[in-house]
Amino acid sequence: MAISVVMPALEMAQETGKLISWLKKEGDSVAKGEPLLEIETDKAVMEIESPADGVLAGVKAQPGADVPVGRTIAWIVRPGEVPPAEEVVATSGRKTTAVVPSVGPTSASVNQGAQSAAQALKVSPKARRLANERGVNLSAVRGSGPGGEILASDILAVAESKTSGVADSASPISRLMAERTTQSWTTVPHFFVVREVDAGALNEARKKLGAELETSRGLKLTHTDLLAALVARVLVKHPRMNASWTSEGVQVNAEINISLAMAVDGGVVAPVIHNADKADLAEIAAARRDLTERARGGKLRPADIAGGTFTISNLGMFGVDAFTAIIISPQAAILAIGSIAERVVAVDGRPSVRPTMTLTLSSDHRVVDGARAAEFLRDLVEAIGSPEQWLA
Repeated sequence: MAISVVMPALEMAQETGKLISWLKKEGDSVAKGEPLLEIETDKAVMEIESPADGVLAGVKAQPGADVPVGRTIAWIVRPGEVPPAEEVVATSGRKTTAVVPSVGPTSASVNQGAQSAAQALKVSPKARRLANERGVNLSAVRGSGPGGEILASDILAVAESKTSGVADSASPISRLMAERTTQSWTTVPHFFVVREVDAGALNEARKKLGAELETSRGLKLTHTDLLAALVARVLVKHPRMNASWTSEGVQVNAEINISLAMAVDGGVVAPVIHNADKADLAEIAAARRDLTERARGGKLRPADIAGGTFTISNLGMFGVDAFTAIIISPQAAILAIGSIAERVVAVDGRPSVRPTMTLTLSSDHRVVDGARAAEFLRDLVEAIGSPEQWLA
């Protein structure tokens, strides 16, 4: 029985994926779980694995094609089996079949007038909604999707060019970030708790533990590694801070998965260190290094950005004293970390110069109240004051 290879939905609100390359040729044998193709989403380039053992056949999409989520792009068949002539399209948890043309460069034999008529009728549901919200005339939009389909990104480009007077040069990542942060900021009731913390013990731990890790594992320890480990362990005591807001209410997550906000070309991604509370410092440092390298190279995998339950955003390396961050829904909180700098503070009633940093915790008031947020930050400050004890 033939198994369809479809364009997967790897991100929230994703409508299309761009096929970058096939890692197997048509007619090649493939094994289930073996890398089959690379696709580009709004966040990164990712490898997609074969859904079954068999032979790659009936390839419908060529590199460079933008393919709607759920559309069949190839088949995995048994040796000698002919792939179906119909395509399987996944919609709302059920499967329907429809005969569709191959996705890729347009054949010269296709009538241009017919193409224009089809383009005028092809509008994704999200694009139609955005057009209504932003007053964009669909007839004036040129679709960038397969067969000229108008996508949400096309509507955003037209809307932004209308307000700025210039063509939109924003990357897909930055446009997606703008949409998601706007949604979070306007729908999630944020509140903020701020603490200044003495970072002297954290600095000492980085020197001591960092030297041990570099000698034994060749790993460079960062403040972010230490903070990710400490935050994860403090979250064990405060499960509500590790919860999510859902349509049914508050959901306390069973795992503690720390998302790390990282700047990449064109925007920010937040790859995830899974089960960070159970990982030792070396495992966290190795995972962070690997995620950083692949994020900057555009090679994050689907699992790398999925399942985050709490986010850390550290701008200390840029010399930022303090900032507030927008929550990544459906998470309940995000911790913004400023730079470590020497400041004059009171110690035992006398002025003293100490290395300090500012922590700003953004929380979802539907999930967390002020007292819970303050208690979490209090325990985190305690952990930063004695990191080796918490990491033992």
